[in-house]
Amino acid sequence: MISSIPNIKHTDSGNFFLIAGPCIIENDKNPFEIAEKIIGITDRLKIPYIFKASYRKANRSKLQSFTGIGDREGLEILKAIRDTYHVPVLTDIHTTEEAVLAAEYADILQIPAFLCRQTELLTAAAATGKVVNIKKGQFLSADAMKFAVEKVRQSGNHRIMLTERGNMFGYQDLVVDFRNIPWMQKIAVPVIVDITHSLQQPNQPEGISGGMPEMIESIGKAAVAVGADGIFIETHPKPKEALSDGENMLPLSQLDELLGKLVSIRQAI
Repeated sequence: MISSIPNIKHTDSGNFFLIAGPCIIENDKNPFEIAEKIIGITDRLKIPYIFKASYRKANRSKLQSFTGIGDREGLEILKAIRDTYHVPVLTDIHTTEEAVLAAEYADILQIPAFLCRQTELLTAAAATGKVVNIKKGQFLSADAMKFAVEKVRQSGNHRIMLTERGNMFGYQDLVVDFRNIPWMQKIAVPVIVDITHSLQQPNQPEGISGGMPEMIESIGKAAVAVGADGIFIETHPKPKEALSDGENMLPLSQLDELLGKLVSIRQAI
């Protein structure tokens, strides 16, 4: 299924595929800088690559939190990245109307974890014919995700991926159960591990999620070792200055070394 995504490269390398980019489109400059840097790394390491960025963020703690530069403006930048660098692009959707709109610009539509049971959203995404990446809810078991997959399949779309991003452990922590990867693979879809959102620390008193980015490499190594089909990473040149999810993003300068280590593990297994 991955090899059918337009413009994806290196699918015969035997590597995991990578979904990576900034959390959100912040402006009309840094998404291109980030994409160009990642493409240089993934081409050298022969990693199939999908650029990721949200054009809007709907799940924010505070009313004042940054949600995007404008829907059309953000989507146009995604399209420009796809057209400029000839890479597939992925973005989140939150409503049935967004599914139709985003499908004009993106190759893959992502269902956020907190919306993974929303039937109308899943069927609307399915109807676009685009690849649908469903993030597993922090409140769900791996086995429960078969019902989300069935909703998309029964709507006539078999181009589906699932992403593990941890389960809630108390009120302010997430834990990755790596058994979820082989369990979800039994649903016969590619399974991705989000190694940055898995390290969020939500529900902080300040109204901004915390994170443990120092654990990204550990989660990534475990994900590849257990046989994940893909890795999801949010990255930014200066995470502390990022307008969304900066506390759990990987500094872009560290991506090359990390991916090199993960490729070595993939080759070893």
